[in-house]
Amino acid sequence: MFARTLAALSLTGVLTLAMQPTLAAEELPHAIPGGTMVSVDQAKALFDKGTLFVDARVAAEYADKHIKGAINVPFKEEFPKVSKIGSGDKFNLSKVPGDKNKVMVFYCNGSPCWKGYKAAEHAIKDGYKKVNWLRDGMPAWEGKGFPTE
Repeated sequence: MFARTLAALSLTGVLTLAMQPTLAAEELPHAIPGGTMVSVDQAKALFDKGTLFVDARVAAEYADKHIKGAINVPFKEEFPKVSKIGSGDKFNLSKVPGDKNKVMVFYCNGSPCWKGYKAAEHAIKDGYKKVNWLRDGMPAWEGKGFPTE
C-alpha cells in the first residue's frame, strides 16, 4: 500500500512539473529604449574614459572574472533568458552612484543573458540618463582581449 501511494505521489509530482510552462530563451534586442546599446569597441572607448561598468551577473561569475574595475550589482531574475519581468525580480540600484547623469555601462554574459539588459532598463526607469548596455557582454569583451580581473 505504501509503495503504491509513494509511486502515485511521484507520478503526480512529475506530471505537475511537466505541466509547468517553460519559456524558451529569447534573442536579445538590438536597442534599449531610453539608453544606448554599445558594441564592444564602443564600450572599450567608454572604459578608456573611466566610465563605470556594472556587472549584472551573479557574484560567483563576477568573482571568477569581470571587466576590470566593474562593480557587481547582480540582477536576480524570476524568468531567466527571456524579456519577461517578474514580481520576483530584484536589482539593488542603491549600489550604483546616485548621480543620475553618471555614464554607466551594464553587461552580463551576452545573448541569451538578459540580466544586463534588465538592469539597464531598471536604471533608465529610475531616471538615469546616460545608460549604456553592452549587448554582447563578457564573451565579446574577453574575445577582444580587453582588460579583466
